[in-house]
Amino acid sequence: MAAAKFVIMQGNTGKYRFNLLATNGQVVATSEAYETKRAALAGVESVRKIAASAPLVDETPSAEPTGVTAVKKAAGKAAVTKAAGKTAVKKAAGKATDKKATDKKSGAKKSGGKKSVK
Repeated sequence: MAAAKFVIMQGNTGKYRFNLLATNGQVVATSEAYETKRAALAGVESVRKIAASAPLVDETPSAEPTGVTAVKKAAGKAAVTKAAGKTAVKKAAGKATDKKATDKKSGAKKSGGKKSVK
């Protein structure tokens, strides 16, 4: 597996940016735009120096989505986002299933969206 790395690039505007790539090649962070390559390199060095000792400050609301377990809380924001998304999908699927069951019980038929012409 490849090591994480910083990649510097120059955009269409002539300004420089860097990305921090994870070991799987995914972009973990993107820098601001720098006027010079030298400034972008200094930005990389700054991140290298301070990132390991930087504290995490969580400014998100304290209320958690319903159904999130302590394990998912410990796993971080990505797990919470995934859990919330799955819950929303399950709720939406449940509503669709409930609607079909109600339609069957009442004998209601869905219209094909076509109007009959007389």
